Amino acid sequence: MSDQQMYIAVLIACGVLLAGVVAVRISSRSSLPGLLLYLGIGLLIGEAGFGIRFDDARLAYNIAVLLVAILLFDGGFTTRWSEFRPVAARAGLLGTVGVLVSVAIAATVAVLVLGVDVRTGILLAAMVSSTDAAAVFAILRRLPLKARVRTTLEGESGVNDPPAIIIVTVVVSDAWHEMDIPTMISTGLFQLAVGAVVGLVIARLGQSLLHRISLPSAGLYPLATLAIALTAYSAAGTLQASGLLAAYVAGLWLGNQALPHHASTEGFTESLGWLSQIMLFVLLGLLASPKELPAAILPALVIGSALMFLARPISVAVCLTPFRERFRTQLFISAAGMRGAVPIMLATIPLTQNLPGASHMFHVIFLLVVMFTLLQGPLLPRLAPWAGVIDRICPQALNFESSPLEGINASLVQFTVPKQGQLVGMWGTDLRLPHGAVLSMVVREKEIIVPDASLRLRGGDQLLLAVDSGLVERVQGRLSLLNEGGPLARWLVSGRNRRRLLDGDA
Repeated sequence: MSDQQMYIAVLIACGVLLAGVVAVRISSRSSLPGLLLYLGIGLLIGEAGFGIRFDDARLAYNIAVLLVAILLFDGGFTTRWSEFRPVAARAGLLGTVGVLVSVAIAATVAVLVLGVDVRTGILLAAMVSSTDAAAVFAILRRLPLKARVRTTLEGESGVNDPPAIIIVTVVVSDAWHEMDIPTMISTGLFQLAVGAVVGLVIARLGQSLLHRISLPSAGLYPLATLAIALTAYSAAGTLQASGLLAAYVAGLWLGNQALPHHASTEGFTESLGWLSQIMLFVLLGLLASPKELPAAILPALVIGSALMFLARPISVAVCLTPFRERFRTQLFISAAGMRGAVPIMLATIPLTQNLPGASHMFHVIFLLVVMFTLLQGPLLPRLAPWAGVIDRICPQALNFESSPLEGINASLVQFTVPKQGQLVGMWGTDLRLPHGAVLSMVVREKEIIVPDASLRLRGGDQLLLAVDSGLVERVQGRLSLLNEGGPLARWLVSGRNRRRLLDGDA
């Protein structure tokens, strides 16, 4: 590549990225989901638009999997464990058993109605059986959903990608002729289990490393955290396990620890998530050929209808009925099974293997995702109030920033008192910090205040605490509870518990 070609390539890439950023703004001011705009950008610059031809399915798949891994890491990092833990079993069932039920039902409809062979029917069903993390995070986080419902859907989108990829990979390969169903299931369970263990082990080792080193720049901590997640992803893949699940588990663990410069890292992962989302949809839009889409309309309608009105509702009922979930909530969760980049990415796998009819399957899935998004994007905000899954306005969460102090076993912890929260109006002495943690400074409207017994907190106050490194997580958890209010917060500041709190036992 000459210098001139490199400049043109960078110019095109930056133009596409800026168009993607503008598309985010357009989608936020309208009901049109952003992922459709990204796909449109890919089609526009492709062979039917500006004439850029891209048909390397293997390269597209490899890039897409890496981008999905980053998206899953971002999703895990921004998921609160306190919200995820109560729904982990539900999300796990939806992401495994739910996928198998959906594949079985949708594949049966494809074989009976479309007349395709069993292998093609399973592939079509498996490609769309997985809900998409990028679509779920982009659309559902705009709605003030109850934490249980939102976290169930987000957890499902993080768990069900690996099973879908395993099914498609096995069916496309020679293993389709060599393995029986029990062997396929045991292989899939092995990949999921090892992927989860690898993600957890590497995340815990990475956490220990981040706490032990004092880096010269705050910007190095987000880079190190990303490197830990991608190490988990690649290590699991090297072991023939699920790298995507490893990345999600690593993000879930690291995001719920008191990491140095946690707020900066979360902002960095959010930026990476947006970049990955834009690149992913533009890349897959670039791979599509508009002239092949008309022939895919009827199969897409059949598979999409079977999935939306039969396979998805049944799979949700099978997984959530044992938890006595309300019928309306089940209907919302069923309708909120967003399809996005992952199904299209899965449709590139048959292309890489030159499977007969692979191009037609790709465009069927591409068109199905577009139809699903056009339907679900405007529907969900109207369905959520009817289903009773809208949450009341709750206190703003505390965003902590911590930095280890070199040479001593202590960290500086900083946060801002939110405008909405129980900390507003609280006396500084009511924080009841344990021994080893000291409120050292308050910044109020650019004025530095030395805390004393007369200090009363206001919204917007910036608090700086010096904390023993072993107490950072305990202190942050206690302050979060105080801000949320409720019986536990009142117990924390009650006089009879003052001594226990000062001793660090509570």
